[in-house]
Amino acid sequence: QVQLVESGGGLVQPGGSLRLSCAASGSIFSINTMGWFRQAPGKEREFVAIISRSYGTTYYADSVKGRFTISRDNTKNTNYLQMNSLKPEDTAVYYCAAAGKYSVRRDDYGTWGQGTQVTVSS
Repeated sequence: QVQLVESGGGLVQPGGSLRLSCAASGSIFSINTMGWFRQAPGKEREFVAIISRSYGTTYYADSVKGRFTISRDNTKNTNYLQMNSLKPEDTAVYYCAAAGKYSVRRDDYGTWGQGTQVTVSS
């Protein structure tokens, strides 16, 4: 099994930056792709960004493209979500997730972290 632990959330003003981290442990070999999803109050959990563990191939939701960057450090079994130019509509609980294949579909991710709150407000 895989365990995921997120960190790095918090309160930031519009236009500010935050970096989220997700540390993986356990059966790392089973992970093909790491992803970030987010869920705002009253809304469904939505895809944000993914990165393949082997090749570092990335893909982003249109809403964050050009502002967010996902990266990984396989020596630390950790991936990162650098969030710049944050907007109030980015406010949500952000979840790290792991999948056995390259996918943006929420249902393909079988392992999830506990979530970290990101609030963008002045």
